[in-house]
Amino acid sequence: MSDGGDGPVGKTVREATFDVFRQFGLTTIFANPGSTEISFLTGLPDDLEFVLALHESAVVGIATGYATASGRPALVNLHTTAGLGNAVGALPPRAPTAHRWW
Repeated sequence: MSDGGDGPVGKTVREATFDVFRQFGLTTIFANPGSTEISFLTGLPDDLEFVLALHESAVVGIATGYATASGRPALVNLHTTAGLGNAVGALPPRAPTAHRWW
């Protein structure tokens, strides 16, 4: 079925989210998921890679290293509340820039 425009009607939010990931070159998901993320992560499409880490700080560190080394965007998926709280402490103070080394 079509909406008369460029996109199909009836896509799930999950499918549309994966399409957005692809448009922005997000091919790797770094995660320490909880039970609320199971339905999102179960049966990921073959073109998306899943990287599991055992603590939220490690997830942020791995994703930051990947993005810095590859020049590609990185996506972090964490468990709600406590997981997000743990990850915030691992965020770098600011994004690195090309003209600064510190």
